[in-house]
Amino acid sequence: VGIPALEARLRDQPRDFEGWAALGLAHIELARTDGDPSRYPRAERALKRSLELKPGNDQALAGRAALAAARHDFGTALAYADRALAANPYNERALCSRVDALVELGRYDDAARAADTADTRRPGVPVFTRYAYVRELRGETDTARKVLERALSAASAPADVAYVATQLGHLARRQGDRPAALRHYARALAADDTYLPALEGRARARAASGDRDGAVGDLERVVARAPLPGPLVALGELYEARGEPAKAREQYALVDAWTALARAGGVEAGLDTALAAADHGDRKAALRAARAEWDRRRTVHTADAVAWALHVNGLDREALPYARRAVATGYRDASFLYHLGVIERAVGRDGDARRHLSAALGLDPGFSPLGAREARRAL
Repeated sequence: VGIPALEARLRDQPRDFEGWAALGLAHIELARTDGDPSRYPRAERALKRSLELKPGNDQALAGRAALAAARHDFGTALAYADRALAANPYNERALCSRVDALVELGRYDDAARAADTADTRRPGVPVFTRYAYVRELRGETDTARKVLERALSAASAPADVAYVATQLGHLARRQGDRPAALRHYARALAADDTYLPALEGRARARAASGDRDGAVGDLERVVARAPLPGPLVALGELYEARGEPAKAREQYALVDAWTALARAGGVEAGLDTALAAADHGDRKAALRAARAEWDRRRTVHTADAVAWALHVNGLDREALPYARRAVATGYRDASFLYHLGVIERAVGRDGDARRHLSAALGLDPGFSPLGAREARRAL
């Protein structure tokens, strides 16, 4: 049910607590797809009204968990998910939000147990994809792929097919299998040709395959609808690589605009800020943001962000343990390997640096147009 229909129903039945919870969740989902964090206060008001009408209802508590996760407040998300599951142990959204929160807090063993619990209670596409990601984070890529293939075979709605096929595309791309990644993204876009994560994934796979113009076209479509930091930086770097620095600067400036909007919507955007600013902005601000994010949650992604922010500030010996921690679980990400290799080279560990820079380019030469160029130069 869309937001206008929910709002019309609530005008007729203003005490429908389930309707208010559904409206809150609809705003969260739309914000996720269009990158507009100004929807979060509206989601918060709807969920608050649901809880006023029926305190402790699991739908609204699960919605508060999803909202906190969307705002990157993962400790609060975990607390709300636990409250929702105390009220209804089979609430699918709460089960999924609990896995998401534990992953983003860096509690990977707990996340694996939570994914097992969710799979037992509510097997289905939302749970399968989270189960797979937890396994990938632990280096179990074969298991992750099999679970996603099982999820795709169970998917029937176009939205589910697009979602799962895109996750398979991301997994294949992170493992260096670009032809498989492109096939999965094609299936996702056949199901829903407007699905932005599939377009972004296809852009990155095209860039890795040498189709720079195709990648630019895809990313231009993505940022026109959802100007989020990741695709904005990727598009900016592609413009730089094509010799269009003015257009690149426009994309990097939009990252700052999105960050301001996100903070106004209650989003803690430290990780996004750190990664973008380290390469294309204020390096000292990048380090402050990365350190603050590390204090909140210790994940492979925040370890990588701290490592790179330290590096661009000339603090490579301090950076090295963080860069190593980013790859310690077995999770394979070309940008992590690139960052590790650059830092190793800076501290004189040339053999290790060569191995990791080569691995980054072998895994995904499109991880960053500028980073890939620098990796080749360093080698």
